[in-house]
Amino acid sequence: MNTQPIPIYGDAATANAETKPLTWRLSRASHVLDIDLYESLEGYTGMKKALGMTPAAVQGVVKDATLKGRGGAGFPAGIKWSLLPPIDGGPRYLICNADEMEPGTFKDRLLMEKLPHQLIEGMIATGFAIGATAGYIFIRGEYVQAAKNLNAAIEQARAKGYIGQNILGSGYNFELYVHTGAGRYICGEETALINSLEGRRANPRTKPPFPQVAGAWGRPTIVNNVETLTNVPNIVLRGAEWYKGLAQGKSPDPGTKIFGASGKVKFPGLWELPFGTTAREVIEHHAGGMQEGLTLKCWLPGGASTDFLMPEHLDLPMDADTIMKAGSRLGTCLLMVVDQTQNMVSLVRNLEEFFARESCGWCTPCRDGLPWTVKLLQALEHGQGHPDDIDRLTQLTKDLWIGKTFCAHAPGAMEPLQSALKYFRSEFEAGIAPVASTITHA
Repeated sequence: MNTQPIPIYGDAATANAETKPLTWRLSRASHVLDIDLYESLEGYTGMKKALGMTPAAVQGVVKDATLKGRGGAGFPAGIKWSLLPPIDGGPRYLICNADEMEPGTFKDRLLMEKLPHQLIEGMIATGFAIGATAGYIFIRGEYVQAAKNLNAAIEQARAKGYIGQNILGSGYNFELYVHTGAGRYICGEETALINSLEGRRANPRTKPPFPQVAGAWGRPTIVNNVETLTNVPNIVLRGAEWYKGLAQGKSPDPGTKIFGASGKVKFPGLWELPFGTTAREVIEHHAGGMQEGLTLKCWLPGGASTDFLMPEHLDLPMDADTIMKAGSRLGTCLLMVVDQTQNMVSLVRNLEEFFARESCGWCTPCRDGLPWTVKLLQALEHGQGHPDDIDRLTQLTKDLWIGKTFCAHAPGAMEPLQSALKYFRSEFEAGIAPVASTITHA
């Protein structure tokens, strides 16, 4: 049994605010829950600086830093903010997407459980920049401890005058709430999240209009990920050029990222590293390599809804453009490793069962196509597949692709399947029944 502690912030000796802005405080304390401790570690300094600037200036520095969304899509936050209409005197909202139900992804949980004030500071600074009158942290129901810590931190911040009316005499008013979701993967899609927040069924909305124009309760709304928002105070405090200089090598993605590794590595965990770090460094150096007697078969670069990559891809820098050219997506940067003992048909079937169960059922390709995918994979897994089943699976990856479904749920589900068929077709072929003519899929 592995008795080593799970590393969560890398080398404590080198962790500092300049190089590890998101996690350096965890080299000083295992949890930073008390507001006084947080403030002694530069806490709320970025927020206070933002309140002394104009909203346009705060937006400008974040836009210049080219901070990209950390939820998986990677859309630049500053550009998203700039799509808001002019302030008209009515309410507008900032929503933190803390649903985090992507299999293999657990970075936001770390930030909320151990550093709740960091997210609150980011939301206040962001709310000021976009003119939000209220903020909501939409958190998955299973994150009980994270929600508890966030609620306690909000009350501490309110007592300090950081939340409420006329914050620190700036004239800015902002309320902040934690909203616990019912536990649906589809709430990771921002318009489904908004529907759920309003008390509706969590189905995606037709776009346009986009949430920036008509979001929560029909008002202008920005939805950003936990990790995205926690970057904002640091960028305001130290500037866009500092942030862009954090990346490694020639990475086009600026800043640092919380990388992670799960699966049969020696030390699964999370580490804040610069963009451009290779997957080999994450797996072999920080995660300690594969467990004894196991070898790497393939890996997912950023959660279950990304394409499998192979061992020959390990030395590629982890940035969005490079990983996309290799045939996958950066996603959440939490690597899921697969060892040589795992059967790809069984592994993919397990993933597709999750995606089929989590479909909201709003559109036919997703509602019917994902269960059909599972059924075909189950037959192949048990050696009862038909010779045409692999072709049917291949066609499903096309029929459930981008532009043919209402949202990105089904296309994301197809990514691990299409790459498994590409690299491990023989394992699927091994599931075809010897007397296939007697097998039917009624």
